[in-house]
Amino acid sequence: MENTIDFNGFIQIALVVKDIEKAAREWANLFGVPVPEVRFDPPRENPDLTYRGNPAYYGLKIAVIKAGQFVIELHEPDEHDSTFKEFLDKHGNGVHHLGFEVGERRDAIINELERNGYETRTVGYYPGSSWTIVDSEDTLGVNLNIKPVA
Repeated sequence: MENTIDFNGFIQIALVVKDIEKAAREWANLFGVPVPEVRFDPPRENPDLTYRGNPAYYGLKIAVIKAGQFVIELHEPDEHDSTFKEFLDKHGNGVHHLGFEVGERRDAIINELERNGYETRTVGYYPGSSWTIVDSEDTLGVNLNIKPVA
């Protein structure tokens, strides 16, 4: 690739789980850290979120464990279509994506990945940044989350 991803930008491992409360307890016990708070983002109309090119509408439980220079995110999707539900339905519990902060090279990296056959699965915008899940499961064994800044 011309627009390679720098290992220094590795910021996140995200897992999709069927039972986030159980997974959060188990991960916290494994690392000897407090059980992370589980946040629920209910489904809502959000013009800043897409799934497979269409407006997304889904709920998601999220828990975050800080792990040195990166985070472990746990995601439990609701019944609505989303990248997380798609993964859970196909694979069960597992690593959904690795996240990378790439700065101003975000668009160039996403465009090159798309030219190389990697489909954009989800795009979300929030104040000050964005996240883009690139469908790379079949080739890389895991999806990529490309962010300009964390």
